Amino acid sequence: MDWSYFIYFAVTAVLLWTIGAWAAWREKSVVAYTTTVIGIAVFFTFILLMWISLERPPLRTMGETRLWYSFFLPLAGIIVYSRWKYKWILSFSTVLALVFICVNLFKPEIHSKTLMPALQSPWFAPHVIVYMFAYAVLGVATLIAIFLLVKERNSAPRLTLHSQLDDLVYVGLAFMTFGMLFGALWAKEAWGHYWSWDPKETWAAITWFSYLLYVHYRQIPTHKPKLALWVLVMAFVLLQMCWWGINYLPSAQGASVHVYSTPSI
Repeated sequence: MDWSYFIYFAVTAVLLWTIGAWAAWREKSVVAYTTTVIGIAVFFTFILLMWISLERPPLRTMGETRLWYSFFLPLAGIIVYSRWKYKWILSFSTVLALVFICVNLFKPEIHSKTLMPALQSPWFAPHVIVYMFAYAVLGVATLIAIFLLVKERNSAPRLTLHSQLDDLVYVGLAFMTFGMLFGALWAKEAWGHYWSWDPKETWAAITWFSYLLYVHYRQIPTHKPKLALWVLVMAFVLLQMCWWGINYLPSAQGASVHVYSTPSI
């Protein structure tokens, strides 16, 4: 199994997710659940086959992490749909997953089976997988925040929907925290220290504090709901910076232990 087969699995999964999104709008819950879950299973099958073929977790490159993100987005979408029955959530999660799938089709970033010593830690896979799930959940939360800002721009966001949004942020922040802890354990094993304020680690801390700011601001009785939503949107922008934007910063080139394409690692 190699990347050349990705398009077949991806197209099949996206078609199933699209049917599921359509069924959600038509209030055909059984069809929505069935097709979305089968699509998720098809996509995950490719991930497993790549894992077996590479003889390592497909987590090394940005293309491989986008693969996991594309998998977790519809998973987070179906969880939200099953919990709150938002008709639109499967459509949004499918479109967002499709964006990352298309990026992978045009820029697959294929690498060899070999993993550099720093990535051979048993903490590496759970660190990245947990983070990708957190990113997907927080991505869905951001979609809901934007939905609230656009749909209810002339009035205060509905308290019930905003409270449900908080639940998603709590889940995403919890998984992000676990991801950071796994990352610290990985860093200790790979480089001998838990935290070094590497550019990537610095942005991870900034992102974590931005979501923590949202959580605490929401607890203030006099908080402004729309401002809270904007904080959440900005936190997701920082998350993107932490995930892939850091690779384009001069401070990370040759200085970050998280830029694995450099020959020194």
